[in-house]
Amino acid sequence: MPRVLIGAITAATLLMFLGPKFIAWLRANEVGQFVRPAGLIPAGHAEKQGTPTMGGLLILLSTTLPFVILSSRSTEAMLVLFATIACGAIGFVDDFMKIVKKRSLGLSGRLRMLGLLVVAAVVVLVAVNVVGLPTTLVIPVWDQSFEIGAAAFFVVVFLVVAGAANAVNLTDGLDGLAAGCAAIVLLSYTAIAFVSDQRDLAIFGATVAGSCVGFLWFNSFPAAVFMGDTGSYALGGAIAAMAVMTKTELLLVVIGAIFVAEALSVIIQVIVFKKFRARVFLMTPVHHHFEMAAWSETKIIVRFWLIAAIFAAVGFTLYFRDLQSLSG
Repeated sequence: MPRVLIGAITAATLLMFLGPKFIAWLRANEVGQFVRPAGLIPAGHAEKQGTPTMGGLLILLSTTLPFVILSSRSTEAMLVLFATIACGAIGFVDDFMKIVKKRSLGLSGRLRMLGLLVVAAVVVLVAVNVVGLPTTLVIPVWDQSFEIGAAAFFVVVFLVVAGAANAVNLTDGLDGLAAGCAAIVLLSYTAIAFVSDQRDLAIFGATVAGSCVGFLWFNSFPAAVFMGDTGSYALGGAIAAMAVMTKTELLLVVIGAIFVAEALSVIIQVIVFKKFRARVFLMTPVHHHFEMAAWSETKIIVRFWLIAAIFAAVGFTLYFRDLQSLSG
């Protein structure tokens, strides 16, 4: 337990220490955000143009150093770290292309999905063949697990990795929204790893959550820096890998419900508009819907954090209940 707490505190402190100089460097080198065209985002977001981005590099650094020092560097935990850094690298390429091309479009969606496919493949190969992770799918609440085979397990892991990375990316549209929600979800996964005696995973979850909290010092409204796709993809990769290694792929739908809602709002909007030429939401992802409904940015962020905390707590409770029934 002490190492878990030390990891979280060290990560947050390290990020807050490095933050000012890194943000100053980003400003000096004009590494700024390019917002989407008018009509795709609320009008007030135009003023965010030029805000330093790629702050996800800070999250990765302040997570990796304490984790490597404090953990025993078990294979399962290092695999989660790999997924986090690899997904962050995909986001970094996307951010870098936006900066070079000076527009809001970076890496193509097809190439991003291909990169996430490779990450999922490596996770499955190492998890199954080295760690010995069973190729089962655990059904929460019913306390049942089913053998699905390596091929189906790969499909599940890919959907989890791609879904989490893109869902966190979609959520990263308001100052502090993605970082705060990710911290809450990762705290739940830290608790899950701790009670299941996966101590290195607990340390990892705590360091990422601590990094997110430290990042909020600079990313809360009005943001001095954005995490960019580097950060959102890295956090999505971390959450996905934690879900895979704790066998909670389906429970992630509950624990990360706020991210699921953001992604579903976009999917529903696109399907309904293509079929009926009508809109369910004023604008998507759903946090923009509330902006268009005249909610303040701070009000949306805090309420989404509260919703995220409720669902993360429910998810942990369901996991702990199933764990107790197995041990009892």
